[in-house]
Amino acid sequence: MAVAQELVVDVSRIKKAINSGIPLTITTYTLPHEIEVYLEEVLETFLKELGQEKLKDYLSYCLRELAVNAKKANTKRVYFMERGLDLNNPEDYKLGMANFKQETMDNIGHYLQLQKEKGLYIKVILHVKAQIINLEVRNNVAITKTELIRIHDKLARSRQYNSLEEALTQVLDDSEGAGLGLVILVLMLKKIGLDEDCFDIVASDTETIARISIPLDQTRVENLSILSQAIVDQVSSLPQFPENIVMIQKLINDPKSEMADIARQISMDPAMTADLLKIVNSAQFMLSKKVDSISEAVKMVGIRGIKNLLYSYGTQKILGDDTTDKRILWDHSYKTAFYAYNLAKNFRKDRNLLDDVYVGGILHDMGKIIFANVHPDLLNKIKIFCMEKGIPASTFEDLSAGLNHAEIGALIAEKWNFPDNLVSAIRLHHDPNVAPTEFKDLVETVYLANMLCEYEAGTVTFDQIDKKPLASFGISNEKQLEVLLEKFATGFKRENQRIRG
Repeated sequence: MAVAQELVVDVSRIKKAINSGIPLTITTYTLPHEIEVYLEEVLETFLKELGQEKLKDYLSYCLRELAVNAKKANTKRVYFMERGLDLNNPEDYKLGMANFKQETMDNIGHYLQLQKEKGLYIKVILHVKAQIINLEVRNNVAITKTELIRIHDKLARSRQYNSLEEALTQVLDDSEGAGLGLVILVLMLKKIGLDEDCFDIVASDTETIARISIPLDQTRVENLSILSQAIVDQVSSLPQFPENIVMIQKLINDPKSEMADIARQISMDPAMTADLLKIVNSAQFMLSKKVDSISEAVKMVGIRGIKNLLYSYGTQKILGDDTTDKRILWDHSYKTAFYAYNLAKNFRKDRNLLDDVYVGGILHDMGKIIFANVHPDLLNKIKIFCMEKGIPASTFEDLSAGLNHAEIGALIAEKWNFPDNLVSAIRLHHDPNVAPTEFKDLVETVYLANMLCEYEAGTVTFDQIDKKPLASFGISNEKQLEVLLEKFATGFKRENQRIRG
């Protein structure tokens, strides 16, 4: 199947290949980013036609890992040839690999052009027959004995771990990082009910074939809502929501209460009063004048707004901001809240939604604090690993049942009796398409606000942002996203300067 110039997925040809039991083949010589995106779209369509969408994220990771490894193998060949080194000679291999990564990264265009000139290809083949999906990645170079030994060592290492979580917590460090991708690949297959025998590397004199065979009657996806016991214990050990806030929330929920009663109750706690005034006067609310009293704040922000602020205020008091990492997390959360508020203000025109998306933005990542308490430094290591592999950290967490910060945050919210809409915003802020209809606007807005922040930080690319939420906000291309982001980022910076100044 030739790749079309505009990289449009040909659904009819995919259907024909499936129905006829013939292989679907895509060939590339340099594997540029747009081809990686195209391959993922083809795989998604292929699985959808088979009714196996549940396997998409798992197999996308596997496909990406194998394709990139094939590309690296081809690059290694032209690099060694250019330097007159013999891959099969142990001394030459050691000498060549000493600078291979850095030198090829510094001049990748040159080496990719050499691969193309030498006709070194990467072929991706999808084939389904007798209820077995075969996913193959081929490259037309022979694998060396040293490389084969290294691969089998990596595969053997994967047998040490019973779960992806165990591998991440024990292996994901600088000294063990090399080859972790294949370890994770095998563990991904375990997550869908397959064993390591479903993956194999076959070598000939002219070609290396990495093959995954997936019997459809054996696949199952683990329940991603199951958290590790250490996480559950940590959440259980959290104190109950502050009693003074609970009392105010009850007062707010009492239809007989008036704004003056609520303001009076808040004013009885000087520390809370000062903190809430600080929040109300922050960049997110963009008030025309500074608010100096709680009674005025209640009038300006409204009952629903104050109620939501109390959720975020109480959460931050319990979880704290006593470390640099926590402060970075809350800074990201406040920016997400600002972007979410402005998305709702510009596109949704719903006053209640404005209040809800703001607090949803603040609280969406609170599960990361518990995650970090149980697994110190692991979040950052996952972030680095995912940036190297070109996948969003959220996707990787979703595949790692037990380490999903969104599920952790939702568990905390449920413990503290947060309303269902906020629980959904926290739990589904990386998965808006499964949000209940009544909370869809809220979840989509928090999702897109978070993605805007991630895109701004360079941790996701445009093609990694879910197209459905983008479409619901009228965004169909990257330029539109960038224009919107520039507007919001400028507003956020201006409002913060105004508050400080």
